[in-house]
Amino acid sequence: MTDNHLYNILFYSLFFVIAICFSVLINFLILRFSRNLGMRNVKNNQFGGVRWGSTSKPSVGGFSFYIVFLISISVLGVIPVEDHGYKQLIGLLSSCSVGFLLGLADDAYNTNPLVKFIGQFTCANLLVATGFQIQATTLPEINYIITVLWVIGLMNSINMLDNMDAITTSVSASIIIGAIVLIVLNGDVPKSYLIIMLGVLGALIGFLFFNWHPSKIYMGDTGSQFLGVFLAAISILFFWNYRESYSGFIELRQFLIPMLLFIIPLIDTTTVVIRRLARRQSPFVGGKDHITHQLAYLGLPDQWVAIVLTLISLCSIILVVFIFNNLDSWQLNYTFLLLGYFLLVFIIFQILYNMAQKKHKHAKS
Repeated sequence: MTDNHLYNILFYSLFFVIAICFSVLINFLILRFSRNLGMRNVKNNQFGGVRWGSTSKPSVGGFSFYIVFLISISVLGVIPVEDHGYKQLIGLLSSCSVGFLLGLADDAYNTNPLVKFIGQFTCANLLVATGFQIQATTLPEINYIITVLWVIGLMNSINMLDNMDAITTSVSASIIIGAIVLIVLNGDVPKSYLIIMLGVLGALIGFLFFNWHPSKIYMGDTGSQFLGVFLAAISILFFWNYRESYSGFIELRQFLIPMLLFIIPLIDTTTVVIRRLARRQSPFVGGKDHITHQLAYLGLPDQWVAIVLTLISLCSIILVVFIFNNLDSWQLNYTFLLLGYFLLVFIIFQILYNMAQKKHKHAKS
């Protein structure tokens, strides 16, 4: 190991620890001095049936995410980093800022769904305009549509997953870990994005001290909307780019990495949307019908719900590493294997969901 590599490891490790400390301090101060800011009251009609907990808590954890994110970007101006990619960094900063403000407005005023959609559409187009675009097909128009749908869908999916203590925090942290592992394995590490991802990861871990069951604070839409657009951006950069230039119109292999890294939010959102539509209910109205709630109905303690879902997400990281290491010698059976894994997890959750529904109905009767 060279002195330069050792220096980089020490620098990134120190920055990561500092980010955690900043996050703990920010959340402690917010919790200490803003007891009523962004308060979620489970008895209030506006939020009833959405939060799993039975007590009112402030939903301002997203402030720490955004503040540490800004600190991470500011660090890039005082260290020798040659791979800034300023246009994309501006797009990341602007879209995440819009996402943060959109979530803040929703926490404060419970904004109209149309206004929320316009804000999310703006985030997606800011990313596209600054070089974040999924190259999934040979047609730019279809690539644009897929990119916008991915960003908006992920912002809503992360928001919907934030319904129980530590779930979204833990799952989002595991996704960022997956991204870091991928870019380190790639060898040509983009230092600017590595610093930013370490900063946000540190912010999540610091927030987890207060968000673990029984939580003292929620991230709120301020946090989930910021995380949604941030995770969408890094996924476009690091999860969607594995496409052979000589391949056909569409390459199924390319979809496997984001599918596996985002397996929990994708399965949860798909399950909720399908089942609500089957009951002729709006998929955009909150309720206690997520996979997290079903695991709790089956008797799993709240903290173990977070642990189980995080372990599934981490197992997917191992599979993503497997994909990455076999890109040059890809075989069709790898595609079937990984798709089979995704479908198996999905089917298992559907079986558990039905068992939980029967048990819950029996307990109520």
